[in-house]
Amino acid sequence: MNVFSATFDAIGVANQVTVTDERVLEDAVAVARAEVAALDEACSRFREDSELARVNRTGEGVVSRLLLDAVEVALMSAETTDGLVDPTMGGAMQALGYDRDFDVIVRGLTPTFELRPASGWRTVAVDRSSSRIRLRRGGELDLGATAKAFASDRIAHTIYAATRSSVLVSLGGDIACAGLSPDGGWPILVTDDSRAHDGVGQVVSIRDGGLATSSITVRRWRSGNVEMHHIIDPRTGAPARGVWRTVSVAADTCLAANTAATAAIVMGATAPAWLEERGLAARLVRVDGDVVAVGGWPEQVAS
Repeated sequence: MNVFSATFDAIGVANQVTVTDERVLEDAVAVARAEVAALDEACSRFREDSELARVNRTGEGVVSRLLLDAVEVALMSAETTDGLVDPTMGGAMQALGYDRDFDVIVRGLTPTFELRPASGWRTVAVDRSSSRIRLRRGGELDLGATAKAFASDRIAHTIYAATRSSVLVSLGGDIACAGLSPDGGWPILVTDDSRAHDGVGQVVSIRDGGLATSSITVRRWRSGNVEMHHIIDPRTGAPARGVWRTVSVAADTCLAANTAATAAIVMGATAPAWLEERGLAARLVRVDGDVVAVGGWPEQVAS
């Protein structure tokens, strides 16, 4: 089975759409572009005109179905991880200096940060009947841990429903597929950095669901002599301790995969047992480069 791909840049990452029917590729990319643009308008923490930014400023608001869904799945991820993946991290991110698109973060010579724990996912009130979201006083949402994965699932299933072509969608390495996979599955290069094209990593295949990688190696910056990364422990407001530099997880959905991968980075040494208990196939890379595979993740063959 042949596959046909196209890429585009948006929301600060490289995005790819791959289909098995070349005739629908243009339409599939159009769906992906429209969905990503809508996601940005609804969920971006860095756009002053986004719905999320408005809710963060005012503490409440009637919102679109897209933002409502994105907040609800973020709260679901928080519940399933006992708060290790928490959407009320907006204030914590701001306090650490991650207050704009990563590409324009200024690396300061003098430390200018503070540690601010998450306000807590249980403080977010969602009323679906009125499409209203309400935050605790001073609370701010950040959907960076879940929104992209949620969108990957949504786009893959929307394209498949519209075209009946099998499809794989990657939004900055958050991968979802729908329809019958090619023979042998969809091949995916798992690396520390989804932007890399040097072939360093492990190639695995998935037939359905999703695959996501969380890493502390890519979005890093310095505040004085203190090195930061973007995966924050909600309990402390500090970057997660560096037990794992990368965690990749395969699951029934990209959202579930990304939630588990992010939680594993935050929880540290107990992550392999936690993933095993949930029957999730995962590849964890320690900061020294040692690899731990759990849940039936395929063994990496030395080249």
